[in-house]
Amino acid sequence: MATATEITRLAERQVEEAGEMLGRAFFDNPVSVYLLPDAAKRLRPLSCMFGTSTLYGHLYGEVYTTTSRVEGAAIWLTPENPPMDQERVIRAGMAELPQKMGPEAFQRLMVMKSHFDELRRRDAPEPHWYLWVLGVDPPRQGQGVGSALLQPVLARADGEGLPCYVETDKPINVPFYQRHGFEVAVEGDLPDGGYHFWTMKRRPRR
Repeated sequence: MATATEITRLAERQVEEAGEMLGRAFFDNPVSVYLLPDAAKRLRPLSCMFGTSTLYGHLYGEVYTTTSRVEGAAIWLTPENPPMDQERVIRAGMAELPQKMGPEAFQRLMVMKSHFDELRRRDAPEPHWYLWVLGVDPPRQGQGVGSALLQPVLARADGEGLPCYVETDKPINVPFYQRHGFEVAVEGDLPDGGYHFWTMKRRPRR
């Protein structure tokens, strides 16, 4: 049963907690299996990866979470979307990812990022809100938390007349995003035996 969920901006002191939560949320997702096939060695590097993503979003985008404690997180990159240059990568701790994830996992991450960056440049060339990560702690999934996390930026995007963009790797997520106005832009597979994915774009609602 869905419960009312209050949403707020993530504080810097919550970044590590959010990374750990997202590691749990994405543990069995195709993207996580692709990056870190060994389940016994997956959670720690996965949480580190999401921790850096959360910090990057906190520094250079917007991150929303639940008010009581970190039960979910939505990491957005803003329409200005400044380039992920060396200074920003270092400040967000991403320069340490090859060591923390392992070289093979990091290389797969770079293949994935390059592929999705190319698709997004092609299919969303105009200023847009990019939903980089949306995850909910497993005990709270299916209770409306994900929908609540989307609302602050979807409402702003509508007010600004801007589209939103997201990628997902689970079939169940496609109708979820469609209920919020997203439409499938691309359905395909990552190169060299990678996982199946969907990219989705949402036009602003008037």
